[in-house]
Amino acid sequence: MNGSVRIGHVLGVPLRMHWSAPVLIVVLAYGLGRETLPAWTPGRTGLVYAVASVIGALLLMGSLLLHEAAHAVTARGKGVSVEDVTLWALGGVTQMGRPRTAGIALLVAVSGPLTSLVIGGVAVGAGVGTNALAGWGLPAALLIWLGWANLLLGVFNLLPAAPLDGGRVVQALLWWRTGDRERAERAAGRSGQIFGILLVAVGWFSFVRGQGGGLWIALVGLFMLVIANAERRRAGINTALRGVRVGDAMSSPVATGADWLPVGRFIDEVAAHSRHSVLPLLDFEGRPSGVVELRALAAVPAGMREDRRVREVATPLERCTVAVSDELLSEVLERARPGAGGMPVLVVDDGHLEGIVTSHDVGRLFQLHTLGITTAPPETTPH
Repeated sequence: MNGSVRIGHVLGVPLRMHWSAPVLIVVLAYGLGRETLPAWTPGRTGLVYAVASVIGALLLMGSLLLHEAAHAVTARGKGVSVEDVTLWALGGVTQMGRPRTAGIALLVAVSGPLTSLVIGGVAVGAGVGTNALAGWGLPAALLIWLGWANLLLGVFNLLPAAPLDGGRVVQALLWWRTGDRERAERAAGRSGQIFGILLVAVGWFSFVRGQGGGLWIALVGLFMLVIANAERRRAGINTALRGVRVGDAMSSPVATGADWLPVGRFIDEVAAHSRHSVLPLLDFEGRPSGVVELRALAAVPAGMREDRRVREVATPLERCTVAVSDELLSEVLERARPGAGGMPVLVVDDGHLEGIVTSHDVGRLFQLHTLGITTAPPETTPH
């Protein structure tokens, strides 16, 4: 997700935080310390309320992390790859591969909300028990607040709109009923678009009427709208690529360069005469050894370009996405996600480079599909 930074790992999966997550912490802590706790447990000092509110907000963020961890654990248990977990305003997003069946997709989707509902029930029960044993105080109030927040989070995430978990549930059920995954993804994305627009409208109307929380609701709706639009587009691309082989999409022949060349010479002899922004590299034996981007070459200071080899600023082959020409393009793109190889895809046969598939090639196939053209001969195109 754009606007997020990596902050660590959870269960071996990279953990990222979107900028909206700390904003959410501040908003929750402020509301808890300034309104909720003083109303529920009056008579404490401002410092006590401030500390308690920060603890409550952090506990809620921890429960959001458990929500996403449930998705990750369930996905991994069913053989679905998990790329990373990102915490954001609506809880979190777990980037993962595409489940093989509708049943697996359903299990992964419901695992998060169920976790939130369980946490909510346990926290409310613990709050009631604390009240019964020690009387009504800050610990009991925090637990009750945390429990209700998780219950609301679980229910909210079950709303039938992508990217909420309820949208994933709808998508899985439609996939199971129709057998058409892409159609189900488009339907879930459409519901997310509609729900996002409604949230923006309701939030803005509330804000205009003087309710500050309405601006936050509108912002959440905008996030949902952007993500739902992206998911509908991705579903459309998957439909366009159905049955397409890598060889049908690749650019070939493609300009290549020797990986042992100095950066300056590589720029003059190869990059300056290529129409691609990413160039495959070959080793002494003529086998692909990686790719280099023009921006990586440009980042090398002019005074060092004759001393540095181009392979020193390149992405090595082991970190590239490699495929053979008769593989399904949709399956290759699934493992070509950012962080797992990315684009372009190097098409290799018996150790020799046949061509590459870039984002431009994929976009071109999608555009041809919208024109009613389902196949097209491969050609070398500028990228």
